[in-house]
Amino acid sequence: MAQAGVARILLQYHSYPEGADQTAAAIRKAGAQADPIQADLGTVDGIRSFTAELESRSGKVDILVNNAGSLVRRSTLPDYPEELYDTVMNLNVKSVWFISKAVAGHMIASGSGAIVNVSSIAARTGGGPGATIYAAAKAAVSGITKGLAKELAPKGIRVNAISPGTVDNHFHEVFSTREVLDSVVRMTPAGRLATNQDMADAILWLCSSKADYVHGQTIELNGGFYMV
Repeated sequence: MAQAGVARILLQYHSYPEGADQTAAAIRKAGAQADPIQADLGTVDGIRSFTAELESRSGKVDILVNNAGSLVRRSTLPDYPEELYDTVMNLNVKSVWFISKAVAGHMIASGSGAIVNVSSIAARTGGGPGATIYAAAKAAVSGITKGLAKELAPKGIRVNAISPGTVDNHFHEVFSTREVLDSVVRMTPAGRLATNQDMADAILWLCSSKADYVHGQTIELNGGFYMV
């Protein structure tokens, strides 16, 4: 985003300040202002505090990327605790809705803006073992994307989503084994896992004028592993 000319980026993080600081430094090196904001979006209080901070600090928002999300931990139906359900749904769904609500007023007033949500291939497949509620949450993100696109397109705002397949990043270091990842590579026509850069490139395109007529789409980015 910074390299594409965005002047100021607000960067939400939860529990990894070192990573936020490294990202902020890279943004500043690219010539943009970076403001990290800590918030636990897995809780209702965290969502409320972040949206309040966002409204007080950001002013007009041109682009929103709803990237926060996780399956938190794997758990099967018989052992699934209610608090895990709430955390997964808050983090992956409720945050998307209410953060979008927090910035929509500025976008509507200016008659322009772009919102990109992050869904998952799990929304299509039901997810791996113990990830059913995460998959359901990401399916909700895809549904929200379509509904908001219909509501906001007449106001000049584009809402879309990306749906990552298996990305070779920290998420799968935590939730997958090397054996599982190797098997995904074997089943992927592109012959490799996705990278964070693959995801960033698609998001950047959706935020650009080159995607002016793209509304309500969830773009599957999985190297051909799953084809719609």
